Amino acid sequence: MSFDVPEDCQYLETHEWARRTNGTVRVGITDFAQDELGDVVFVELPAVEDRIEAGEEFGVIESIKAVSDLYAPVTGTVTKVNEELFDAPELVNESPFEDGYMLEVEYEDEAEFEDLLTAAEYAEQTE
Repeated sequence: MSFDVPEDCQYLETHEWARRTNGTVRVGITDFAQDELGDVVFVELPAVEDRIEAGEEFGVIESIKAVSDLYAPVTGTVTKVNEELFDAPELVNESPFEDGYMLEVEYEDEAEFEDLLTAAEYAEQTE
């Protein structure tokens, strides 16, 4: 099975993606991850102004199959949370790279972003 792995994102081995947008990084889980989880029923996310640390847990995603931690791809301050997910967590399944994104972060260190997996590296990992 082939999964969507957009070239304009960088990836964590734990199946989160990061996409730069106007000085922030938008974060979500990958198409592969949402497929593995099954139907997402609940998402717990940090609040705006919260600080997250690269490689550390920033939230929880719950599906009909499992509860999984979410890991931050970069260190920084949360500038936006996708509040639509609180009422419609299924957006993660329907559109993991667009409507189902989790949050936006004002990141501090460009090197952290560059250290993430490229689309090709991530795609290899999920084959």
